[in-house]
Amino acid sequence: MMSHARWKSVLKRFLRLRVLVIGDMMLDQYVMGRVSRISPEAPVPVVDVQSEKFFPGGASNVARNLRSLSARVSVLGVIGADSTGRTLAQNLEEQGIDTSGLLKDASRPTTLKTRVIAQHQQVVRFDRESRAPMPPALSRKALEWARRAIPRMDAVIFEDYGKGLIQQEFLDACVAAARRAGVPAFADPNAHHRLDYRSLTGITPNRGEAFWMAREAARDPMPDPLHDAPLLAVGRKLLAETHIKNVLITLGEHGMCLFREGHRPHHIPTAAQEVFDVSGAGDTAISAFALGLCSGLDPAAAAYLSNQASGIVVGKAGTAIVTPQELLARLK
Repeated sequence: MMSHARWKSVLKRFLRLRVLVIGDMMLDQYVMGRVSRISPEAPVPVVDVQSEKFFPGGASNVARNLRSLSARVSVLGVIGADSTGRTLAQNLEEQGIDTSGLLKDASRPTTLKTRVIAQHQQVVRFDRESRAPMPPALSRKALEWARRAIPRMDAVIFEDYGKGLIQQEFLDACVAAARRAGVPAFADPNAHHRLDYRSLTGITPNRGEAFWMAREAARDPMPDPLHDAPLLAVGRKLLAETHIKNVLITLGEHGMCLFREGHRPHHIPTAAQEVFDVSGAGDTAISAFALGLCSGLDPAAAAYLSNQASGIVVGKAGTAIVTPQELLARLK
């Protein structure tokens, strides 16, 4: 186990790291209130709204997590020419995130997910979005921006939610640019949009996404991941077929399992002390894992760091973030 001073030194290196997040930018809206009666118009609860909050979501939440861990962050994505897009851009800028890569498309709305919360329970969610592929001209503009930005970065993270930006040709071109520049590339795959993430530095799928990527039927998990034969087979298959250096599969209450070529699977037990909300835990996992590797940690130590960070955020409400101070206290 690393010393407290060593962890402190690692976290301090995050300040120097520059990370580009490429993906589907979203805005999360939380409408909070109380339910005291059922509507006379239909058998549904009436929510008396008391407050509302906006947070970056999707790929934007990965940027927010990276920034909260002190990294310098830029985003590349598409928003609409609407008030939602302006709110999202302003929110990111207020956190010190570079938004010069937010491209506008007047033909589509900025993705907005509205969650109505009453007495700490989600009553309903409304999604406003477009899943149509980007217009070719806008994709070319995004790729040109990426090719200029990637050589200046220490890492690139792809966050695909199937909203149209990341198509295979675009992904391949960005990965090629990162490879030419010697920049590590990471991805958190989406189980509803199949892409080939070949030859990346790391991916962080959850268990279901890992089985989906490997084209294997999902199986119920075993208590001990190192004796979970279907999981181990999927990890080995992903390594063999994708040539990704680090496959870190997140397992919820069972922690994480790291797969690397030439190494035995490495299990990290869960770090969560209390689970309040798992929203955004995957965003925290990939952020901490990428920063850890880029700060010189070996993959097992970076996975441990990622697990500790995720364990903190699941104890908070909503798409939460973790600070270096919180992480250092947990590591101590």
